Amino acid sequence: MAGDESLADEDSGQAQRKAAMAVLAHSDVVDIACHLEAIALPAHEDLRVSENGLVMVRGRIGGDGAPFNLGEATVSRAAVRLSTGEVGFGYTLGRDRHKAKLIALCDAMVQSDEFAVAVEAEVIAPLREAVIEKRNRKAAEAAATRVDFYTLVRGEG
Repeated sequence: MAGDESLADEDSGQAQRKAAMAVLAHSDVVDIACHLEAIALPAHEDLRVSENGLVMVRGRIGGDGAPFNLGEATVSRAAVRLSTGEVGFGYTLGRDRHKAKLIALCDAMVQSDEFAVAVEAEVIAPLREAVIEKRNRKAAEAAATRVDFYTLVRGEG
């Protein structure tokens, strides 16, 4: 039974980490940096200095067809380790090495017992609200331009 509880805790931690990384990936680097200023950042070292590179983007026809190489996308990545041992990874589309490093730092801090609560409250939660607000605003703008087409059935004999 104790093993099942630790697996549930691990799955919960991974889900929380995944959700945090999704929010950070969709946020602007300036916003991330501003929210991180509210936290005393821990000592950390670069495991992988921020760098730019390319990844192959794969696609499928109809979502379930045979995969094919669609093209390449530029990404930035970084890896950091906190002095307490947690390792964080950051990836972002485009050539923003600073954003990749901030995401990696947040990823490591989310895994830390000491910093997880502060990062969630001061960084992730406000950014999540901003991302949701931005999505809702775009959805409302798109809905305002929606046109409903309908046809009348003619009753010809």
